[in-house]
Amino acid sequence: MSITNFFTRKPSCTIDIDKSIHDLDTFVGRCKHFFEITNPLNLFVSEGELEHARELVTACRENKSLPADVSEGELRRAKILYDSAFHPETGQKMNLIGRMSAQVPCNMLITGGMMTFYKSNLEVFLWQWINQSFNALVNFTNRSGDAAFTNEQIAQSYVLATSGAVITAVGLNKALKRAPPVVGRMVPFFAVFAANCINIPLMRAQELKCGTAIYDSNNNKIGYSKAAAQKGISQVIISRVFMAIPGMLFTPFLVNWMEQRGTLCRYPWLALPTQTGLLGLCLIFATPAGCALFNQCQRLDFKELEPESQDELNKNSRINLPKKCFSTKDYRQKIVDIQK
Repeated sequence: MSITNFFTRKPSCTIDIDKSIHDLDTFVGRCKHFFEITNPLNLFVSEGELEHARELVTACRENKSLPADVSEGELRRAKILYDSAFHPETGQKMNLIGRMSAQVPCNMLITGGMMTFYKSNLEVFLWQWINQSFNALVNFTNRSGDAAFTNEQIAQSYVLATSGAVITAVGLNKALKRAPPVVGRMVPFFAVFAANCINIPLMRAQELKCGTAIYDSNNNKIGYSKAAAQKGISQVIISRVFMAIPGMLFTPFLVNWMEQRGTLCRYPWLALPTQTGLLGLCLIFATPAGCALFNQCQRLDFKELEPESQDELNKNSRINLPKKCFSTKDYRQKIVDIQK
């Protein structure tokens, strides 16, 4: 459906509020979808406007039609705000820092600090600690709606991820002590890579242990699947690393080039704002592209499910095995097509 058609339909038409106007089967369509959700300007929307957006979306879901006094343009705007601020499963408002619309400004500042202050162990520890504190909050905020965490699990994930990032960064700094500065500036990327491989699985360990909820096409929960959880979480890790590549690997070359020309040597105070600005420019596009890297509609053969899930679905006489069921990848719904 084109944007023009969406906004020009008559109010009497039935509306599926949860269906995006973008083609989510294509990478470009998904990029457009996530560009709206990750837009940092969504952070400045008032609490009253967010609550109004929630009420509109809820009413439209229940009635399957457009309220009489609301235009489709207003409803479309409300849905974007709702998706950017409310958890897709629980419907609860997410904390400000944990929202995807906070990814660009927060990562811009944190990564700029990591790539500017990386030479001493104290600097490495400080910035990796800040980064992992932010990542832990984002992962916890966007966890699956059925996931239950103990304080011990949260603390374990936080400590191990921070330790892994610091050890990686300090170790590489020592190994590459005599390497050119451009190589040293890339060390934070490998630390972030290592931390993501630790932090995300640990923060979502409950899903890996018990499985993530799966639903039929009518949004009825039909069970849990560890295979779906493993696939979704692995794709989250890849997506997070992909988001970091443009800024954390390409920016060092640009900054190194500026140093060789003498610009940053004459004005060393420009290093932090320059790197931060370049990172922000990269992240504006890399963040939605990373979210869109994998199709939100994933197919999984019935035989790919773990035996326990297969048996549970087969034994439940109340269920006719669905052609499609739903699970979650990070914070957005994805479809798993179960076929025997």
